[in-house]
Amino acid sequence: MTSPVFQDHYPENVAHCYGCGRLNELGHQIRTVWEGEESVTRYMPRPEHTAIPGFVYGGLIASLVDCHSTGTAAAAMYRHEDRPLDSLPPFRFVTASLHVDYLAPTPIDTEIELRGRVKEIRGRKVVVEVTVLSGGKPTARGEVVAAQMPPSFGAS
Repeated sequence: MTSPVFQDHYPENVAHCYGCGRLNELGHQIRTVWEGEESVTRYMPRPEHTAIPGFVYGGLIASLVDCHSTGTAAAAMYRHEDRPLDSLPPFRFVTASLHVDYLAPTPIDTEIELRGRVKEIRGRKVVVEVTVLSGGKPTARGEVVAAQMPPSFGAS
């Protein structure tokens, strides 16, 4: 049985992303899974993610929305083609557009939850909507247009 965590299936040559790369020791190393029709990532902010005491800086939120969405796009494309996450050729996506609306300050001492929904799949692009929650309350919303990477991108 394969891991349900999307990022565990990224090929090694494209698994170094600061936000979602499992091979980046200093990065966020987010882990995203399906919960029904929603993709879910949970992340605990660290002290270095401080904007002002007690609250997360917006760049972390944008980074999490970005990487959560590109991982969701890849997993959605596998689902769309009725393929397992570990099948070849691999799907990997990059961000074509990132939009984030900040709704409320995000506390730094509470786990952040990201919940994504695939809004649209059209050709090599996937549109993902994300809600960022802290303590069950929405603190941000985002939308990402993710574009499928060409096979040459990330090649050594």
